[in-house]
Amino acid sequence: MNKTIYFDHAATTKVKDEVLKTMIPYFSLNYGNASTLYKIGRTSKMAIEKSRAQVARAIGAKPYEIYFTSCGSESDNLAIKGIVKGNKEKGNHIITTKIEHPAVLNTCKALEKEGIEVTYLNVDKYGLISIEELISSIKPTTILITIMYANNEIGTIQPIKEIGNIAKKNNIFFHTDAVQAVGNLKIDVNKSNIDLLSMSGHKFYGPKGVGALYVRDGIDFERIQDGGSQEKGKRAGTENVAGIVGIGKAIEIAYKDLDKNTKKLLELREYCIEQIQKNFPDVKINGHREKRLPRELQLFIFKLKFRRNTF
Repeated sequence: MNKTIYFDHAATTKVKDEVLKTMIPYFSLNYGNASTLYKIGRTSKMAIEKSRAQVARAIGAKPYEIYFTSCGSESDNLAIKGIVKGNKEKGNHIITTKIEHPAVLNTCKALEKEGIEVTYLNVDKYGLISIEELISSIKPTTILITIMYANNEIGTIQPIKEIGNIAKKNNIFFHTDAVQAVGNLKIDVNKSNIDLLSMSGHKFYGPKGVGALYVRDGIDFERIQDGGSQEKGKRAGTENVAGIVGIGKAIEIAYKDLDKNTKKLLELREYCIEQIQKNFPDVKINGHREKRLPRELQLFIFKLKFRRNTF
């Protein structure tokens, strides 16, 4: 019997059994619409608020600073477009990088068509931005810096705290696409001066189809879809209660076991690198050797020649 060994946890993860078990009642038993006032609806509403608190706790935020969405891409769109559309009087210039996820890059390109100016920062051979280039790119009209926490291809972790300090010093909003980082790295939005942060449940053993956006209290941003008053009027649409319950449980588990899992992953990663380099000396590693996500193992360039019918 063939057994599948899955290596691409940067793309997605399976739903943990404990997470699925927590979700199941909200498909068939506690199926109420959270926007209704009667008991079965209030039960769903309480479940959503519990998950909001779980997500907030994981990143050092307050529950009312968390908005649930359908995915990381929607969170990125809501953050970037929401800030631009809600703060037009403050400026029309965005700073991002050339290696962002398409959810950020294509959002910025769409805004360029509407007259927004965008600066795309370069990265070095390790995938890191230049702080000097970031500072020199700031203009009086700069309204937003949006730079990913960790890259989805090579795992390189950006100097988020330093970027946050620069943004705060210059009175610029700072958004980070943390889809790859949440559940894998310790994150404190206050210590890093992060104003907006995007995440997606399926990256840390939660369900697909649910994400979240953190927005610092007091920051004005505009909704990008019209409809009902869900999520304090910022994200219309009937809540995905089961999915929201799932992301809350998944993030709680991820951070409960983070230190133990990180230690194990780092040991496995270092062993893998050691063995590959020992047996295949021509191999080169993409990304930064230390400033990378603990789980990133798939990111090697193999300069090998195989005989025909080797496999």
